[in-house]
Amino acid sequence: MRAAWYDRQGPPREVLQVGELPEPQPGEGEVRVRVAVSGIHVGDLGKRQGWWGSTMSFPRVVPHGDGAGVIDAVGPGVDPSRVGERVWVYLAQSYRPFGTAAEYTVVPARHAVALPSEVPYEQAAGLGIPGITAHRAIFADGPVSGQRVVVTGALGAVGRAALAVARRAGALVIATVRTPDQVEHALAAGAHHAVDTAGGDVAARILDRTGGEPVDRVAELAFDANLATNLEILRNGGVIATYATVAAEPTIPYWPLGFQNITVRFLSNDDFPESANEAAAVELTAALVAGDLRYPIAARLPLAEIAEAHELVEHGSAGGRIVLDI
Repeated sequence: MRAAWYDRQGPPREVLQVGELPEPQPGEGEVRVRVAVSGIHVGDLGKRQGWWGSTMSFPRVVPHGDGAGVIDAVGPGVDPSRVGERVWVYLAQSYRPFGTAAEYTVVPARHAVALPSEVPYEQAAGLGIPGITAHRAIFADGPVSGQRVVVTGALGAVGRAALAVARRAGALVIATVRTPDQVEHALAAGAHHAVDTAGGDVAARILDRTGGEPVDRVAELAFDANLATNLEILRNGGVIATYATVAAEPTIPYWPLGFQNITVRFLSNDDFPESANEAAAVELTAALVAGDLRYPIAARLPLAEIAEAHELVEHGSAGGRIVLDI
């Protein structure tokens, strides 16, 4: 099969190779997917680059955890009727060496989620890492119906999914974005209200949108940078569910957090409970089908241009998702 891989960590143009590898075969409880579109997430870049202290867990890695395509073979213990099923896949390269940057990938059957025909492959191909992270950020501490939820970085890959699932669940959703011109985009993506962080006194403007009522939950992109704001807006017993930070070792204001009984939930997509993954997969698929979740696609590149695709994602200036046509 045609595939991309790296045998050592480093910059994309130095370590990524494209060529032929043997076709993988599904084992017990697994399915093989003929990949149509492969998604790229910052976590894929981190594994390839060696960010956050990551190392090579396998001597050769085919990157990318997310993708979409058609099941073309199943292993023992999997219903043969799944052959021919359109699916999106997640965790393809989590504790496994070979992800979706190839013509075929093999995943546990439960990580291949039925994809209705009305949803384009490119919309589902990058859903796993950001979408499941978003769902966990919103729901890990219980239902949000009737609650006030803030989603920071709302136009990012995680943020868009968080907006969609929180609103679908009955929350009042307030988005934060970087600039005033992004406000209307956040509203179109599902937020009830949106606040730009360039306008000063973000906490006061968020509370203005809630009628002065404190916030129940924050899905947080920048734990350290937004901590002071979150302390101002959260109710006693509120939750910060965070999946990223600017400083790797931020200073924590222990007593202010403690006095407000704030729960800080740290999130890492590779190790969520399987039940949480499966619940997220159901709701995210439903959000795609309903049109409540849509990702702008900035570029679709061929597999041969995977290094350029990684660079586009790394620079973060593309204005939408980057996917590979396999």
